Amino acid sequence: MSGPLLEHGLFIAPYHDIDESPTVALRRDLELVQWADRLGFKEAWFGEHHSTGWETISSPELMIAAAAEITRQIRLGTGVISLPFHNPLMVAERIIQLDHMTMGRAMFGFGPGLLPTDAAMLGVDIKAQRDLLAQGLEVLLRLLSGEEVTAVSSWYNLNKARVHLLPYTHPHPEVAVASAVSPSGGMLAGRWGVGMLCLAATQPQGFDVLAENWEIARQVAAENGVVMNPRRLRLVAPMYIAETREKARADVAAGLARWCEYFTRPSPRGGIFGPLDRGDPVDALISSGRAAIGTPADAIAMIEKLQKKQGDFGVMLTLATNWAEWENTKKSYELYARFVMPHFARVNEHRRQSFARLKEDFAAAAPEVQKSIEMAFSRWKEKKSAMPPGKS
Repeated sequence: MSGPLLEHGLFIAPYHDIDESPTVALRRDLELVQWADRLGFKEAWFGEHHSTGWETISSPELMIAAAAEITRQIRLGTGVISLPFHNPLMVAERIIQLDHMTMGRAMFGFGPGLLPTDAAMLGVDIKAQRDLLAQGLEVLLRLLSGEEVTAVSSWYNLNKARVHLLPYTHPHPEVAVASAVSPSGGMLAGRWGVGMLCLAATQPQGFDVLAENWEIARQVAAENGVVMNPRRLRLVAPMYIAETREKARADVAAGLARWCEYFTRPSPRGGIFGPLDRGDPVDALISSGRAAIGTPADAIAMIEKLQKKQGDFGVMLTLATNWAEWENTKKSYELYARFVMPHFARVNEHRRQSFARLKEDFAAAAPEVQKSIEMAFSRWKEKKSAMPPGKS
């Protein structure tokens, strides 16, 4: 990347097997964020879902509030709030409260709602969800800016509505919109100059339109007198790494099979991840470029591929899949922090240069080192010869 250095984070939908304790799983999500904070990850995003049984966080705001109390530096985001399911005033109030409670560490992603089963239970027209998101986001941003809003929609009726507390962050916390394949996310991001969360960055269709959707956002932004900042562009990808490729494959085999069963149940095509029930799913994900399952070098290669396709972007978010056992999962993030992060931070460039020149530099210094040793012996001999007899 030619621009500022890449940052790293987590995207926690989450994915919890229906055979496990949901209580333990949610506590583990919080422990994962605490672990990531210690390792130096910069962000963690929590999803919102209300059906299917696996994606068990229904309120990302509650997760942010809990995670903020056990972490020190990591930024915490909603990934994403399904805005057509909520009254914009209530969302704005919760955002501002979290902004104060976290002292500016909270971020807010919005989307139309990914799961059609969520929309069906709430009686939301699936075909209208993107339009509803655009409508609600405009109202939300006005409220966050301190405006008084009177507006009527199919799901809210605001009468001189205003937030009673202004944000801790000026002018308001960071806002981002979800973007998968269609251009709607990029258009909305460009309209308001907000960030983008590319949730399908390594899925074939999503990968193909990465640069195109960003260019759409830039063009729409220019039409509205704003400039898109690539530091607010985030790409999401599934990654699991171990000391060897063989170990990585073995670690995820059972959990990945269950995860694939979840994705293929609502759609034989596997949703945004494509077919996952044909042959070895590990091979399917690796060969198609949809996931990095291997060593830190494989994770680096995937990210560099995304950089080549997209250009500069701000944050690489690892999709928290829970494919492996808990201790192995923690080890994967540790290996990422030890070997993947420093590669993109370029913190070891001078160390490598020093190591590469070690033999040459020591050889060049050797004569002077020898002279120094000889001088020390010479001084000792002079001092010894000057001592009175019997004192040596």
